[in-house]
Amino acid sequence: MLDRLQAAIGLPQTIVVDNGPEFAGRTLDAWAYAHGVALRFIRPGKPIENAYVESFNRKFRDKCLNEHWFVNLVDAKDTTERWRVDYTTVRPHSSLNGATPEQFARITEGARRLTPARPDEKDEDPKTEVLTLSV
Repeated sequence: MLDRLQAAIGLPQTIVVDNGPEFAGRTLDAWAYAHGVALRFIRPGKPIENAYVESFNRKFRDKCLNEHWFVNLVDAKDTTERWRVDYTTVRPHSSLNGATPEQFARITEGARRLTPARPDEKDEDPKTEVLTLSV
């Protein structure tokens, strides 16, 4: 039942967070517990374990939070939502070859899964060529 509720309202089953005070406090812990969301903390001093989110958080702080003074919660929600829409639908991302995340999602929808980077991962595609090094 909880899984269906999370899917219906868009809550994840797990959130990966760093050990900053904004994530390690009682309020977030209580909210996560009440909503059936597990918090998974990265190892202290290892931001690379959550590199995508660390990069996003830096951009969000630099381009949104540091640029605006929020008058109240409604203002904060409106401003951050406008920024989110701009970030995903208007702003091109160099890591996506100049596409927006929305465009990239449409372009790659249904694309074939890439060959695993690690040799211990199994690929279901029997046509995948196995490369070996000769010495």
